[in-house]
Amino acid sequence: MQLKPQDILVLLKLIAIGREDWAYNTLAIQLSMSASEVHAAIKRALESGLALQRGKKITPNVRNLEEFLCHGIRYAFVAERGGMTRGTPTAHAAPPLDKVFVPDGEPIPVWPDAEGSSRGLSFSPLYKSVPAAAKSDLALYELLVLVDAVRGGRARERNYAINELKKRLSAYAHAES
Repeated sequence: MQLKPQDILVLLKLIAIGREDWAYNTLAIQLSMSASEVHAAIKRALESGLALQRGKKITPNVRNLEEFLCHGIRYAFVAERGGMTRGTPTAHAAPPLDKVFVPDGEPIPVWPDAEGSSRGLSFSPLYKSVPAAAKSDLALYELLVLVDAVRGGRARERNYAINELKKRLSAYAHAES
């Protein structure tokens, strides 16, 4: 079994929706994936220990997910950079990080997207459907931006993103009861 980037996307979506009940088909539509892709992602997340099953309920294993996002994701799913393109801002150029880090005059990182709002340097999304999924869910967009800052940000951006991810994962974990 080997983790795939879409496994992390699905887990981040579960964090974004909180403790709401979910269905494979609903997640598939919201993430622009097939239901079988979502099912396979959940299965791999369970096998890897990044998700837990209690009875019929499947939830992210916050402790393990935090460890992976903070220390492993930048090595497992390396961000590829490219040339100038139209796209959706990410990493330090998007919320919540754009309020913390002052633009340095360099082109911003963007997920390539023909319908994107900005021009910048191509920054590969975690999974191909990320730009579409992020458009309809601000909480998911912000989690993906934080993950991208960990994947490809400078040390200061990465450290800030890690702290913010820890806060959000902790809030999810404490909402359990």
